[in-house]
Amino acid sequence: MAPFTYSRLSHLLRTSVNKAAASRAATEIKSGPACCLHFTRCQRSADSNLQERQKQQMARGLPKQKPITGVKQVIVVASGKGGVGKSTTAVNLALGLMANDATKSVGLLDADVYGPSIPKLMNLKGNPELTDNNLMIPLTNYGIPCMSMGFLVEDVAPIVWRGLMVMSAIEKMLRQVDWGSLDYLVIDMPPGTGDVQLTITQNIPIAGAVIVSTPQDIALLDARRGAEMFKKVNVPVLGLVQNMSVFQCPNCNHQTHIFGSDGARQLAITLGVELLGDVPLHLNIREMSDRGQPVVISSPDSSEAEAYRKVASAVVQRIKEVNT
Repeated sequence: MAPFTYSRLSHLLRTSVNKAAASRAATEIKSGPACCLHFTRCQRSADSNLQERQKQQMARGLPKQKPITGVKQVIVVASGKGGVGKSTTAVNLALGLMANDATKSVGLLDADVYGPSIPKLMNLKGNPELTDNNLMIPLTNYGIPCMSMGFLVEDVAPIVWRGLMVMSAIEKMLRQVDWGSLDYLVIDMPPGTGDVQLTITQNIPIAGAVIVSTPQDIALLDARRGAEMFKKVNVPVLGLVQNMSVFQCPNCNHQTHIFGSDGARQLAITLGVELLGDVPLHLNIREMSDRGQPVVISSPDSSEAEAYRKVASAVVQRIKEVNT
């Protein structure tokens, strides 16, 4: 079976988007030569009909959520802004879940279409193969099956898509991937609170969200927006991870709070959620991530690996509490 490529996905997405656009165009009011009064009346009637349809849609509620085949629980890892270590946290969280309980199977989905990081962090390359049912087969490393847009494009190739294309791509990565049987699917969300977040939260049941932030005030402001968004769409916020919490000098062991001290802990108290753990700003985390060898795997006895395993343990405990 031929591998699934970016060009094939682009063709499928453009076809579906063009069909949707044509359907919308067929229902639009066609304006012709008419007096201003007649046009105004038509416009008011159209606005009234639109408002009525919107009310009916709101009355029906959000789209019905449908579980991902084979996946028991979905955990989303999010942040209000980029650059706070969200993807690194998502990878080590997934590995930490397996390290804490070897009987559990864990998958990893990279939902950041424009800036996929999972291929680099998990040291994976290549195009996914297709099953006989045209489902994409995830690429696997360290026992974690992974799916990412990065598997379909070259490292430096930009994804030049509008919102509808991105949402269609997310839908395909959710529904048209052969995940097998998973206890947990960890989704690395893009930064912010936009279309991708809404598409995912409205279409699949989510066990909970993990918010990643540094202790810096500007990062905490965006982290709070992210947490509030999940509350609005009825996704449980499992808690916050305070990343890059402290830097310890490798020469003298002096500790410095470069991004501030305990900001995420204070935000967790304000939001009424748990602080799932502190992850230090450590050179080993950065070096191993760049090599595609996450610290939970490459340095399992290190304090930084222990920090991620503690976060994974806290996440599992919070899921149990939410479900009881």
